[in-house]
Amino acid sequence: MVIGIPKEILQGENRVSAVPEVVSKYIKSGFTVNVEQDAGLSAGYTNEKYSDAGAKIISGTAELFQSADVILKVQRPIENESLKKHELDLMKPGTLLITFLYPLHYDELAKKCAEKKINVISMDMIPRTTLAQKMDALSSQANIAGYKSVLLSANALGKIFPLMMTAAGTISPARVVIMGAGVAGLQALGTAKRLGAVVEVSDIRPQVKEEVQSLGGRFIEVPTDASMQDAGGYAKEVSAEFLEKQKALIFKHITEADIVITTALVPGKKAPILVTEDMVKKMRPGTVVLDMAVEFGGNCEISELGKTVKKHGVTIIGEPNLPSLVPQHASEMYSKNILSLIQHISKEGKVELKLEDEIVKGSLITFSAEVVHPRIKDLNK
Repeated sequence: MVIGIPKEILQGENRVSAVPEVVSKYIKSGFTVNVEQDAGLSAGYTNEKYSDAGAKIISGTAELFQSADVILKVQRPIENESLKKHELDLMKPGTLLITFLYPLHYDELAKKCAEKKINVISMDMIPRTTLAQKMDALSSQANIAGYKSVLLSANALGKIFPLMMTAAGTISPARVVIMGAGVAGLQALGTAKRLGAVVEVSDIRPQVKEEVQSLGGRFIEVPTDASMQDAGGYAKEVSAEFLEKQKALIFKHITEADIVITTALVPGKKAPILVTEDMVKKMRPGTVVLDMAVEFGGNCEISELGKTVKKHGVTIIGEPNLPSLVPQHASEMYSKNILSLIQHISKEGKVELKLEDEIVKGSLITFSAEVVHPRIKDLNK
């Protein structure tokens, strides 16, 4: 079978779905790998590196898509403006597409994939189980995002992070508040602590308190219970009443912070508002808010998608694709996630989708011209 690695065309996307090291492993497993010309250039991987790994370099986008039985992508398929065609229209019927589709947010796209007879495995739907740990691309990319969020925030802040005692006086450490103690939040906590900040973390799940404290953070206690977490370890959607109570409790922490990083997402739902405009108004001038959930509605009421803006004296960063700002390592981690998946569902260079397999069942969105994932089927009714 032929694996195709196209160049990502979504604006601002610098990652690639397979790095040369992983390409060589696909070839050793019996696959043929075609890579679109310059597909990895933005991540620091030249055409020569792919050729040396055994891949064939394809200069034409349409040719790349038509040559492949399996397409590996980072971003969901979109309209290719230069070709005046949607990327789905470039694929052969029966192609297996592996990508971040986010079908709970883009259910119409899932429906379109079924209509075009494209079989899709969505990397954001990989089950969070022990067996699937190596395939957990959400976590690998969230780690990168958490790290980069602190660096961006530190760069925008007019202060240094650590406690510093000098002849000119003592400088107090920066205060960082992180909303959400998932993978991204915990990585942000660890990074901010290494830079010398005092870090406080809020989360609706009491189970994460120990993790926060083990990394040197202070856990902001919000009265809650274990039911706030689903079976996959994600935060559940909560009531408007609970969100109001949470906002009231963390108001003081947020308005005294130098940096606020928000990471709260609920799969398939609009991101909850955690930082209101009224809170921003009461923050000190020069404070920084980084909204990691901006792509899905945002945790900050006045963040703007894809923009860094200053409102009420506060810098608000609305970067939707933080992993793309660290494209080399983000690509390396993501391509290894997909490699683990391919190794799980293939034998001797051929993909064999076993629909009863736990990982396939959890992440297969469309198959044989139908939307097959139960949660997505419900959205399309």
